[in-house]
Amino acid sequence: MTDLTTVEEAAAGATPDPSEHHPAHLRPLAGSALVLGTIALSLATFMNVLDTSIANVSIPAIAGDLGVSSSQGTWVITSFGVANAIAVPLTGFLTQRFGAVRVFLSSILLFTLFSFLCGQAPSLAVLILFRVLQGASAGPMIPLSQTLLLSSYPPQRSGMAIAMWSMTTLVAPITGPLLGGWITDNISWPWIFYINVPVGIVCAMVTLSIYRDRETPMRKLPIDWTGLALLVVWVGSLQVMLDKGQELDWFSSPTIVALAVAAFVGFVLFLIWEIYDEHPVVDLTLFKIPNFTIGTIMLAVAYGMFFGSLVLLPLWLQEFIGYTATDAGEVLAWVGLFALLLSPLLGRYMHLVDTRWITTFSFLSFALVFWMRSRFTTGDGYWDYTIPTIVQGISTATFFIPLLGIVLGGLPPQRIAAASGLSNFARITAGSFGTSIYTTWWIDRASMHHERLASHIWSGNPISTPVLQGMQQGGFSHEQALGLIDRLITQQAYTISVDEMFRLSAWLFVALTLLVWFVRPVRGASVDAGGAH
Repeated sequence: MTDLTTVEEAAAGATPDPSEHHPAHLRPLAGSALVLGTIALSLATFMNVLDTSIANVSIPAIAGDLGVSSSQGTWVITSFGVANAIAVPLTGFLTQRFGAVRVFLSSILLFTLFSFLCGQAPSLAVLILFRVLQGASAGPMIPLSQTLLLSSYPPQRSGMAIAMWSMTTLVAPITGPLLGGWITDNISWPWIFYINVPVGIVCAMVTLSIYRDRETPMRKLPIDWTGLALLVVWVGSLQVMLDKGQELDWFSSPTIVALAVAAFVGFVLFLIWEIYDEHPVVDLTLFKIPNFTIGTIMLAVAYGMFFGSLVLLPLWLQEFIGYTATDAGEVLAWVGLFALLLSPLLGRYMHLVDTRWITTFSFLSFALVFWMRSRFTTGDGYWDYTIPTIVQGISTATFFIPLLGIVLGGLPPQRIAAASGLSNFARITAGSFGTSIYTTWWIDRASMHHERLASHIWSGNPISTPVLQGMQQGGFSHEQALGLIDRLITQQAYTISVDEMFRLSAWLFVALTLLVWFVRPVRGASVDAGGAH
């Protein structure tokens, strides 16, 4: 059984050591200091996780204001995710070199600054730049909030501390779409970033007042700068290639070819360097462990589809069904109903069940959710769109904890840190890649369906000609009638395409259930849900 404290500390990228939670010269906090410290650390986590989902329903508004397409607008999400993933492996080095409190405070302040600058961005390029910097500065925030929180409580109360902390990571993704939609509809999209400013300042002030004398031990360690640079090159090149591929017509563009070559060469050099370097930024030898390899693959693929759908669904609802950002956010927010109810129960009783059965149930319920969504039509009502999201709450509650149990369960304590960092890097990166792949394929398939549907509109067609004549008799000009029909065809083309994406996802989740049974039995690998976020 994997210890909660060990797993949570592992997310920080540091070698687990019980003494680091409660150094000899520190005592657990008590009274108002404990309450305020817990609130500040939880709010910082809430703010960070909120920013991974708050922009999802605001993409059409952001794209419209900045004069770009919605597919380009999704770069606001993917750029944050990639930068955040790349920053995760650096957390352990920064913590041991400068101290957990200093790094955490710097992370909050930089995140707050870049949030403000995101709201000020006059163009998409500038917004993406600040989102990259915001994502990079956010990297250490979540794992270090866990570390500082655990140092504030006595060991016998650490379970309660983690439970309180993990609730913020469950509530934030639910609140994000609702809050983002309301702000976009009633104020303006820059305020989805501005709201971080007062929260960040308060969190930094409270954290400084309580934790400034509770710094963790520091020592100089080497950092694999070459490996980190190669990681940035291949991940960044691949992400940009996925983001701009549809816009530049893929491999007919020299830019896309150059990015593909850079990604491939960078990846190969990265593998070679990390295998032979004495202090690699990523411990690739973990992939010799079958459970870790299979578990990480399942975690990355499943999360890529999960997060990609969280971006695609509100885009389709707003652009082709006529939903406001608030309405789309409300549809997504229903995922929290069962997620909040079931997660505490799962954490309490999971040690009694083989995690392979729980993971299989999660994947099959995800398959059901996507199959239900693959039957969406433009004439469906609110509850037709919402019921699959409610069911998805069950899938989500049974997804993160068992999968992390498979990934980390059975590992020796000295390897949990590296394993947690690498699996979280894979998960976050897959989420960004999934967003790009979903939106790109959606648009490509919609263009194909539009062409096929439009081919049936021709002079003399016994079906389309009477429709055109009827519209002209109703007061439309010939051009206006054709324009209206074209808009209806576009709506149907994108709906057929979104159904195809969801149907493909359903089958992929069914395929993942087969992969589950290639792992060795893992019973009772207790892993906090928060670590998944």
